[in-house]
Amino acid sequence: MVLRLELSEEERKELEEMVKKSAKSHLRERASALLQIADGRQGKEVAFYGLLRVRRRNTVYEWVHRYKAEGIKGLENKPGRGRKPSFFPDGGSGGQK
Repeated sequence: MVLRLELSEEERKELEEMVKKSAKSHLRERASALLQIADGRQGKEVAFYGLLRVRRRNTVYEWVHRYKAEGIKGLENKPGRGRKPSFFPDGGSGGQK
């Protein structure tokens, strides 16, 4: 499967700004991957060699599909994803007794 992404000039500038200035590292990484795909690199190549750490090829493909469907918002982490907090500053126990 060949992964393609065509960006308008405005979309490219938005992603380039995200790579340079986003406070969230996952957004910088995903924007970088999208720019590389738009420049003609293969998803496998980007996943294995184009990012700071190796990713699964399907992960990069998913980022592209989410971006196509939702735009920049598709690059954000979805609610409920990731590690759950082990410290609860509000005094809650997080379900532990």
